[in-house]
Formats: sequence, C-alpha cells, structure tokens
Amino acid sequence: MSLMSVIVVLIVTGVILWLVNTYIPMDRKIKSILNAVVVIVLILWLLQAFGILNAFNDVKIN
Repeated sequence: MSLMSVIVVLIVTGVILWLVNTYIPMDRKIKSILNAVVVIVLILWLLQAFGILNAFNDVKIN
C-alpha cells in the first residue's frame, strides 16, 4: 500500500467524521464514542497497513 493511498484514506475519513459530527445532531456521548471507535479502527488499520500488526492475518472466522 502506497503512502499516498494511506494519506487519502486518512483525509477522507477525517472529512466524513467531521461532516457527521457537524451536521448530524447526536448526543455528545454518542459522538465521543463514535470518534473513539473510528480512531481505534484507523490505528489498527494503519498498524496492519505498515506490517506492524500481522496478527489479524492468522485469525480465521468460521
């Protein structure tokens, strides 16, 4: 995965999260939970994209 595609995914995700936080009326607690989930998923995705986290490749769901 190229560095350019990683940057594009981060920018698009940030813009979508900003749009959701700005224009969709939600409780503050729900917004903070949503933000935390998105950040955790992005961190895990980045770790896997850079090859630091290879444990997900061995997990099989039947």
